Amino acid sequence: MKSIRPSTEAILIMTSRDVLSFFYAWVSQPRQVGAIAPSGAALARLITSEIGHDTGQVMELGPGTGVFTEALLGRGVREHDLTLIEYGSDFMRLLQFRFPAARVLWMDAAQIGQYRLFNARSLGAVVSGLPLLNMSPRKVMGILGGAFGYLREGGALYQFTYGPRCPVPRPILDRLGLKATFVGNALANVPPASVYRLSRRRPLKIIAG
Repeated sequence: MKSIRPSTEAILIMTSRDVLSFFYAWVSQPRQVGAIAPSGAALARLITSEIGHDTGQVMELGPGTGVFTEALLGRGVREHDLTLIEYGSDFMRLLQFRFPAARVLWMDAAQIGQYRLFNARSLGAVVSGLPLLNMSPRKVMGILGGAFGYLREGGALYQFTYGPRCPVPRPILDRLGLKATFVGNALANVPPASVYRLSRRRPLKIIAG
């Protein structure tokens, strides 16, 4: 079957609609959306830069219009290995249309630990586009705790922020046994953003005397 690529005009129309969708969602629920426009290509490349075809199953939290999702596919992740968790109903329908082979779930990301979405420790990575700075500590802990309940050993959660530091406070990281590592800046994004990798801390080795 011949692959049909969208025309430049069609891509511009889709991009304009994405911006409008984000703007309307931000106006109606600014604390849940956290941005007035979709993330740019520079940020999408950065937040997916450590993920590839050998990562296996990937969960994306708050994919919106699918900018990071497209980048994950470009990195070699298979569409049927993607699980997209989206709370906005309009975004959910758009994601189902754009990524028919992916699993798209309409739910609050803070509830992912309450259901058996995956077998234990089966995820290779989690990519988050959620506005954690707008959320309560309890909700952030619910999201991270649920995500790391599915991540395999060595797996990581990638989170971006518009702020000057990691959006997960140190007390929450300590309580969950996690560490945050700076990945890089996406200065070309509007506004500029940073990406952090959250991973489990390695247990201390006790050496017998």
